[in-house]
Amino acid sequence: MSDMITADLVDLDLSADTKEAAARALAERMAALGRVTDLEGFLADVAAREAQLPTGLDGGIGIPHCRSEHVTEPTLAFGRSAAGVDFGAADGPADLIFLIAAPAGADDAHLTILSSLARQLMNAEFTAALRSAGDAAGAAALIRGEEPAPGDTPDGTTEETADTGAVSAAASAETAPGSTGQDSAGPERPFRIVAVTSCPTGIAHTYMAAESLENAGREAGVEVVVETQGSAGFTRLDPAVIAAADGVILAHDVAVRDKDRFAGKPTVDTGVKAAINRPGELIGEVRDKAARGETTSASPGAAPAAGATPVERGGESGEGYGSKLRKWLMSGVSYMVPFVAAGGLLIALGFAIGGYEINKAPAVTEHFAWTQADSWAALLFQIGGVAFAFLVPVLAGYIAYGMADRPGLVPGFVGGSIALTIDAGFLGGLAAGLISGAVVLAIQRVPIPKALRGIMPVVVIPLVSAAVVGFLMFVVIGKPIASAQEGMTDWLNGLSGANAVLLGALLGLMMCFDLGGPVNKVAYTFATAGIAVASPSDSAMKIMAAVMAAGMVPPLAMALATTVRGRLFNASERENGKAAWVLGASFISEGAIPFAAADPLRVIPSSMVGGALTGALSMAFGATLRAPHGGVFVVPLIGNPLLYLVAIAAGVCVTTALVIVLKGLRKPVTGTAAQGPGGGADPSAPTTPGAQQPVAA
Repeated sequence: MSDMITADLVDLDLSADTKEAAARALAERMAALGRVTDLEGFLADVAAREAQLPTGLDGGIGIPHCRSEHVTEPTLAFGRSAAGVDFGAADGPADLIFLIAAPAGADDAHLTILSSLARQLMNAEFTAALRSAGDAAGAAALIRGEEPAPGDTPDGTTEETADTGAVSAAASAETAPGSTGQDSAGPERPFRIVAVTSCPTGIAHTYMAAESLENAGREAGVEVVVETQGSAGFTRLDPAVIAAADGVILAHDVAVRDKDRFAGKPTVDTGVKAAINRPGELIGEVRDKAARGETTSASPGAAPAAGATPVERGGESGEGYGSKLRKWLMSGVSYMVPFVAAGGLLIALGFAIGGYEINKAPAVTEHFAWTQADSWAALLFQIGGVAFAFLVPVLAGYIAYGMADRPGLVPGFVGGSIALTIDAGFLGGLAAGLISGAVVLAIQRVPIPKALRGIMPVVVIPLVSAAVVGFLMFVVIGKPIASAQEGMTDWLNGLSGANAVLLGALLGLMMCFDLGGPVNKVAYTFATAGIAVASPSDSAMKIMAAVMAAGMVPPLAMALATTVRGRLFNASERENGKAAWVLGASFISEGAIPFAAADPLRVIPSSMVGGALTGALSMAFGATLRAPHGGVFVVPLIGNPLLYLVAIAAGVCVTTALVIVLKGLRKPVTGTAAQGPGGGADPSAPTTPGAQQPVAA
């Protein structure tokens, strides 16, 4: 690790009072040594990683880290703060801060060394030595492993971390046969756990979680074998080790690869930080599940889909119900959106080719003329209608999937179809999905004899859950939900004048608040729910038009701002601005995320103002839209297209002006913060004092 950290990369008197300022102070040291080529671009990458998951750990440790194209070689900077800096840890501020920078294409050897450091941070003697280090050179030597931490012993954990390679799953698997081959040893055999750890970057949290689980296992007398799915690649656990395991812990913030290997085992599925902060609780939880006989699906045909959904589990352990509910709902919406886009565009094309009377055309199975445009229009319209018929069942099915994995699909789809049958619409689909997931989770908690576990996922769970959900939807809650759906539809149809304009402004604010996040998706789902019928009302089409127009504003405004005032943006942002033209024109709001992550307090409010203006103008102009997606490419399908484009242009100009004004108000920085790698001023970097320019929202 000698080339990764030197005394010049150590600050034992870090004075920063925010995590953004701390990251900037340490990054400036990297830039001064030429290891970071674009300070602002690198900090934007750090902020984007921080936005995915806070990097504070219990024990006073902060580990901001990222992969970045602005890093020339793997580098580590260390800062020690007397006052502490809040990195989001549950136990308070961090006084030991490690900024880990890896190039976008870092080789496995360097990443393995960084992973080894991550494991060392779980050693109390190592962190205590850093807190007492008297000079920068000594602290750097300690981190490099040239000076042993007090209390290191040949059989301690620090010997494992002194190695350039972190303890790998392969090494663990080699020792496992000796321990797992004693099944006949009777009650003396220790409880065995296999685990997988992974995080979005795969550098720090992945390996710290593995070390934490292994240490907690040793203390509890439990055998723990961990597969680290990190940036340096991973070696799959030996199938014999998995087969002999009594339980499984999956600690991850990205999809577990080959998750179906662990089917049929008592499993705790949680976030990676839970394994770092409270590994003992997770071990106790999986032992309790094993004692109760709770397992995941053991049927090869019903194994959980590995990585097939953005929400594979029912929320992280310890997570609030509100956060879990949001993830479950977003699971359903994420699967529904492609059906909305495909079906809506096909229906819109059908209307564009055949006129608005095409919905009265006979079925193409009865009449289809190859040379008539109306027949092709009817074909497109009817295919789109079939796609739309899947919206509510898919929404309900994948909400249940987000809660209960594959066993939730059958009752979810059945409940969603019933919602359509009784005219309960999207509200019925939401209710059916949540009820289905809850019913399956309740069934899975019932202790089942081993002899019956094989038929649970393919017979018992689908049968019982579908029957219960069907009864509830048909007899108990279906009619009240259908009445609520009808009332909402009537309210939308009655909107006019100022009420419609205010609704457009509200939807515009929501679309631009989190740029593709949950609030954005709520507004989008509300709009698509209105047009997901063969003959949508005029009000529903106005709402859809307003939502799409507002969603196009942020990326287009960022693209325009980087064009007219490029000096206010760094080189990376100017390059992102070129792509934002296409993304914005295509109605992909996420094109503005790099700008919002780097400067949220200026970009997000500006975008919301412009989005609200566009939404209000679109409603005031009476623009309508039958297609749920497409951006400028579906302008021919829009009612009042010229005024619609005026509404978009107005919002883009307002957002652009606000961003330019707010960025122009920043005071230039004197000193190292405004210096490039060679020590001279970097005119392209819009720098401000670290404590005044937030890097992450």
